[in-house]
Amino acid sequence: MKSGLIIAGNALLARISNTLQQHPKRVTAALAALLLTGGGGAFAVASLGPDPADLPVRTLTQQVVSLADDTPLVELTELQDFALYRSDLSRSNDNAEALLQRLGIADPQASAFLRSNDQVRQHLLARGGRLVSAEATNDHQLTRLTARWAPDDDSTKFQRLVVERKDKGFVTRLETGDLVSNNRLAGGVIQSSLFAATDAANIPDAVASQLAEVFNGKIDFRRSLRKNDRFTLVYETLEADGEPLRSGRLLSAEFHNNGDVHQAMWFQEPGTKGAYYSLDGSSLERSYLSAPLAFSRVSSGFAMRFHPIQKTWRAHSGTDFAAPTGTAVRSVADGIVEFSGVQNGYGNVIFVKHPDNNVTVYAHLSRMDVRKGARVEQGATIGAVGSTGWATGPHLHFEVRVNGQAQDPLTVIGTAQAARPISTASRAVFNRKAAQMRLALDSAGQTLASAE
Repeated sequence: MKSGLIIAGNALLARISNTLQQHPKRVTAALAALLLTGGGGAFAVASLGPDPADLPVRTLTQQVVSLADDTPLVELTELQDFALYRSDLSRSNDNAEALLQRLGIADPQASAFLRSNDQVRQHLLARGGRLVSAEATNDHQLTRLTARWAPDDDSTKFQRLVVERKDKGFVTRLETGDLVSNNRLAGGVIQSSLFAATDAANIPDAVASQLAEVFNGKIDFRRSLRKNDRFTLVYETLEADGEPLRSGRLLSAEFHNNGDVHQAMWFQEPGTKGAYYSLDGSSLERSYLSAPLAFSRVSSGFAMRFHPIQKTWRAHSGTDFAAPTGTAVRSVADGIVEFSGVQNGYGNVIFVKHPDNNVTVYAHLSRMDVRKGARVEQGATIGAVGSTGWATGPHLHFEVRVNGQAQDPLTVIGTAQAARPISTASRAVFNRKAAQMRLALDSAGQTLASAE
């Protein structure tokens, strides 16, 4: 081996000497490149070495003792004993086989049990959006399956369905646990629209909707957004067994729009229902929500249009929001239900009168969740999108009536604002919380900048 290295070294030196004599300028340039570019010049110098194929090769053979000769096989097979874990969301079209297959489980016995068990059929199969986690053996046999969900959006509890393999087969149990609140930082950059940016940042739809609602009075999200506008936010997550089950309230946000910076923070004074304020304490509270649906698109505005059923041009007295049947409809402001029932072309319709004497109308509903005389708060669900009355498809017809006359809802809502200043008694608490939120938003902003 030593003699081989000597031969190789002599060959290298001879080749370098020959090259120096024949190409002194090229070698000088190569050395300069090495000094200037570091690793980039290493390739040029290395190419001057001998071809590895020309170097002598020596093969060494050494016998080794098999590990299996003195080691019991049981110790080797123990290395194959491990558990597999996977999580997913249930789907409304799930049956037992589809759910287990998506979780990477191939277990006919488990599949048969899920199909036959009453609790599984009632709480899991064909129910979408439930967090499901599974533990399986290395040969994909189910050991334990857990499904978690919250009974409703206002609940502080969650339900846990557990399916577990025992010696004599599978058993199930239904348990109740406490949701744990946690805070998350997030941010995004506008490329086309707000909701495209929040989708790209994996921000929950409900949080994106709150973000749009909070800054609706400051930013026209349909006309004023610019490419590379950016936002950061802090929002609440509600977790079950350490897993985010659903999002909660938007706690604070900062939006950079066309050179302007807008900030907001949720704050609740004792004895109030809470509201959003700028970080200096100015109220951002609005008399009306920007829309009666959390997520929707305007399919017909307040203008003359060709009526799809009557086949004539006539004034459209409200705004239509396209959405699937069953989408929750919310009251845009505090008020009292003046009417809840069926009325001509409106189909199922609800009229709500508000403290400023304006009346909002919600028509073509598939269901009505409130009765005449009921008091409703801003954001409360009062019904669901449908296609009753004169409707060619599922949508919500929404009106705002001022002194009995229909006005453009987007204009009335866009100009109405209700200020609620921070009280002197709560100012110190507010300032401390605002300072904390500034730090959190700064941290989210730095994370967003480093990710770009």
